Amino acid sequence: MHPALAQFRRPGVSAGPRSAGDLAQEVPAIDAADSNSLVMEIFYSRPDMVSLAVVEEDRPIGLINRDIFLSKMSKPFHRELYDKKSCIAFMDKEPLIVDADMTIEALTFRTVEVGEKALVDGFIVTREGRFAGVGNGLRLLGSVAEMQAQKNREIMQSIEYASVIQQAMLRASRDTLTTTLPDSALLWEPRDVVGGDFYHFSAFADGWFGAVADCTGHGVPGAFMTLLASASLSQALEQIGPRDPSALLGAVNRNVKSLLGQINGSGDASQSNDGLDAAFFWFDAARQQVSFAGARVALYVLRPDAAEFEIIAGERMGVGYVDSLADYAWTLHTVEVPRGSLLFVSTDGMTDQIGGPRKIAFGKRRALELILGRRENAPAAICAGLLEALAKWQGTQSRRDDVTLFFARV
Repeated sequence: MHPALAQFRRPGVSAGPRSAGDLAQEVPAIDAADSNSLVMEIFYSRPDMVSLAVVEEDRPIGLINRDIFLSKMSKPFHRELYDKKSCIAFMDKEPLIVDADMTIEALTFRTVEVGEKALVDGFIVTREGRFAGVGNGLRLLGSVAEMQAQKNREIMQSIEYASVIQQAMLRASRDTLTTTLPDSALLWEPRDVVGGDFYHFSAFADGWFGAVADCTGHGVPGAFMTLLASASLSQALEQIGPRDPSALLGAVNRNVKSLLGQINGSGDASQSNDGLDAAFFWFDAARQQVSFAGARVALYVLRPDAAEFEIIAGERMGVGYVDSLADYAWTLHTVEVPRGSLLFVSTDGMTDQIGGPRKIAFGKRRALELILGRRENAPAAICAGLLEALAKWQGTQSRRDDVTLFFARV
């Protein structure tokens, strides 16, 4: 038996290959001076071999594909013509040859560059330029898929932990709302595990402050923005107090623009055109008044004796963003809210949701009509009914955005 038939061991299954060497099967190689009859003998003795490496002084020079070789040699008179000729007659002279230390990532890019033949024929692995084995293209694909799956698992674990942090950040506000406003309801439903909406509620001796905001994006990018914006709001509340929502919007705007490098003259050109839409409101318990300032988010007020909502629209200037003015002053609206009035705030994740027979947006009018029809119910029941209607409207359509709904009877 030729030495090439003996110098192999069957490869074991290695967990988590990290380099080309981990994918190398220690299979026979054949010398360039050997004949095609020996190639035939090796292939028949090793039905598992896809390709056979050709070497000169233990350095690879080519690769013989099993199927191509057997197809050629099966033609009439080819055995007689080629059996005793050098094996280089049917070899690929430009196979993919890689060093054993090449990473799986780099090997994947090289395989893509070479093209389909590297996946079909495999690739030659060397150590210090000498033949070390042949790698299987399909096994490489399997390794890449497993690496990607592992990365996805790690990313999902990180996102799930980020969700714990985000919900912990919001818990104090939810607890404050429950204690201060028992006749209220709050729905916070991110499109993904984490979301770009956030809320804030603080109680004081003479009233309470509330905020509902929709940051740029959703998922992880949106969640990062909520942390930045929420921290900016907390800082502004400490410095300004809760009673002037307009001033608070201005402070958050300046801080977000500064942190994201959106203010002219703040250094390098901005790389972020991110920001938030928000509704800030202060309820004066003694005067039974609500002071409101909004950036592209409205406040809806339904008084006990009114047939329709009073809509206090938010201004079209967003908070943050490259095009927002750093010194912009949002208008402060102060309205009377008799006892029993219903307050409603929503981010656009509800109104922009596509669905229904014509695949159009849910819309503000539809939402307000549904609320009006349930106005005598408790806020929690109104909120549940609106969410049910939204789910039916959405149907089989995918969720477009995060959804936050706030109801309070004051």
